[in-house]
Amino acid sequence: MIGYVTLGTNDLPRAAAFYDAIAAEMGVGRMGGDDRFIAWGVPGGAAGIGVTLPFDGQPATVGNGVMVALEAKDRAQVDRLHALALASGGSCEGPPGERFPGFYAAYFRDLDGNKLNAFIMETP
Repeated sequence: MIGYVTLGTNDLPRAAAFYDAIAAEMGVGRMGGDDRFIAWGVPGGAAGIGVTLPFDGQPATVGNGVMVALEAKDRAQVDRLHALALASGGSCEGPPGERFPGFYAAYFRDLDGNKLNAFIMETP
Protein backbone atom coordinates (compact mmCIF):
# COMPACT_ATOMS: atom_id res chain seq x y z
CA MET A 1 0.00 0.00 0.00
CA ILE A 2 2.76 2.51 0.82
CA GLY A 3 4.90 3.38 -2.20
CA TYR A 4 7.37 5.69 -0.46
CA VAL A 5 7.76 8.05 2.47
CA THR A 6 9.43 11.45 2.35
CA LEU A 7 11.12 13.32 5.17
CA GLY A 8 11.90 16.99 5.09
CA THR A 9 15.44 18.31 5.13
CA ASN A 10 17.02 21.74 5.26
CA ASP A 11 20.31 20.50 3.79
CA LEU A 12 19.87 18.06 0.90
CA PRO A 13 23.57 17.21 0.37
CA ARG A 14 24.04 16.45 4.08
CA ALA A 15 20.85 14.34 4.18
CA ALA A 16 21.93 12.55 0.98
CA ALA A 17 25.19 11.39 2.57
CA PHE A 18 23.32 10.11 5.66
CA TYR A 19 20.73 8.16 3.64
CA ASP A 20 23.26 6.92 1.06
CA ALA A 21 25.01 5.12 3.94
CA ILE A 22 21.76 3.72 5.41
CA ALA A 23 20.52 2.59 1.97
CA ALA A 24 23.85 0.93 1.11
CA GLU A 25 23.68 -1.13 4.32
CA MET A 26 20.16 -2.20 3.31
CA GLY A 27 21.33 -3.19 -0.18
CA VAL A 28 19.54 -0.48 -2.16
CA GLY A 29 20.60 2.68 -3.95
CA ARG A 30 19.08 5.87 -5.20
CA MET A 31 16.06 5.43 -7.45
CA GLY A 32 15.57 9.03 -8.47
CA GLY A 33 15.84 12.64 -7.59
CA ASP A 34 16.82 16.13 -8.58
CA ASP A 35 18.16 19.27 -6.89
CA ARG A 36 15.26 19.28 -4.35
CA PHE A 37 14.49 15.60 -3.75
CA ILE A 38 16.27 12.22 -3.57
CA ALA A 39 14.65 8.79 -3.20
CA TRP A 40 16.17 5.42 -2.29
CA GLY A 41 14.75 1.98 -2.92
CA VAL A 42 14.02 -0.39 -5.78
CA PRO A 43 11.47 0.65 -8.42
CA GLY A 44 8.59 -1.80 -8.19
CA GLY A 45 9.93 -3.17 -4.90
CA ALA A 46 9.05 -2.48 -1.30
CA ALA A 47 8.32 1.05 -0.10
CA GLY A 48 11.14 3.54 -0.64
CA ILE A 49 12.26 6.55 1.36
CA GLY A 50 13.03 10.05 0.16
CA VAL A 51 14.28 13.34 1.53
CA THR A 52 13.05 16.62 0.20
CA LEU A 53 13.39 20.33 0.57
CA PRO A 54 9.84 21.45 1.46
CA PHE A 55 7.81 22.45 -1.60
CA ASP A 56 6.41 25.54 0.14
CA GLY A 57 9.90 26.96 0.72
CA GLN A 58 9.45 27.01 4.51
CA PRO A 59 11.96 25.30 6.81
CA ALA A 60 11.60 21.53 7.24
CA THR A 61 10.40 20.59 10.71
CA VAL A 62 10.03 17.28 12.54
CA GLY A 63 6.58 15.74 12.91
CA ASN A 64 5.89 14.91 16.55
CA GLY A 65 4.83 11.27 16.69
CA VAL A 66 6.02 10.57 13.14
CA MET A 67 8.54 7.77 12.63
CA VAL A 68 9.74 5.74 9.66
CA ALA A 69 10.46 2.07 10.38
CA LEU A 70 13.12 0.33 8.28
CA GLU A 71 12.75 -3.47 8.13
CA ALA A 72 16.12 -5.13 8.63
CA LYS A 73 17.04 -8.66 7.57
CA ASP A 74 18.27 -9.75 11.02
CA ARG A 75 19.27 -8.47 14.47
CA ALA A 76 22.85 -7.89 13.37
CA GLN A 77 21.66 -5.52 10.64
CA VAL A 78 19.51 -3.65 13.20
CA ASP A 79 22.67 -3.17 15.25
CA ARG A 80 24.70 -2.08 12.19
CA LEU A 81 22.04 0.39 11.02
CA HIS A 82 21.86 2.00 14.47
CA ALA A 83 25.66 2.24 14.69
CA LEU A 84 25.87 3.60 11.14
CA ALA A 85 23.24 6.24 11.85
CA LEU A 86 25.15 7.43 14.92
CA ALA A 87 28.50 7.35 13.09
CA SER A 88 26.91 9.44 10.31
CA GLY A 89 25.90 12.17 12.77
CA GLY A 90 22.47 10.90 13.81
CA SER A 91 21.38 10.68 17.44
CA CYS A 92 20.23 7.74 19.54
CA GLU A 93 16.56 7.49 20.50
CA GLY A 94 16.86 3.97 21.93
CA PRO A 95 19.68 1.44 21.63
CA PRO A 96 19.18 -1.94 19.93
CA GLY A 97 17.21 -4.40 21.99
CA GLU A 98 14.15 -6.58 22.24
CA ARG A 99 11.11 -4.39 22.91
CA PHE A 100 8.71 -7.30 23.28
CA PRO A 101 8.99 -11.00 22.38
CA GLY A 102 9.96 -11.28 18.72
CA PHE A 103 10.37 -7.52 18.14
CA TYR A 104 13.98 -6.32 18.09
CA ALA A 105 14.52 -2.64 17.27
CA ALA A 106 16.82 0.38 17.53
CA TYR A 107 15.71 4.00 17.29
CA PHE A 108 17.59 7.02 15.95
CA ARG A 109 17.16 10.48 14.46
CA ASP A 110 18.66 11.71 11.21
CA LEU A 111 20.56 14.98 10.85
CA ASP A 112 17.33 16.99 10.56
CA GLY A 113 15.79 15.36 13.65
CA ASN A 114 13.45 12.96 11.81
CA LYS A 115 12.88 9.79 13.85
CA LEU A 116 13.52 6.36 12.37
CA ASN A 117 13.92 2.85 13.62
CA ALA A 118 15.45 -0.32 12.30
CA PHE A 119 13.57 -3.46 13.31
CA ILE A 120 13.15 -7.18 12.81
CA MET A 121 9.91 -8.99 13.62
CA GLU A 122 10.62 -12.60 14.47
CA THR A 123 8.31 -15.43 15.44
CA PRO A 124 8.54 -15.62 19.23
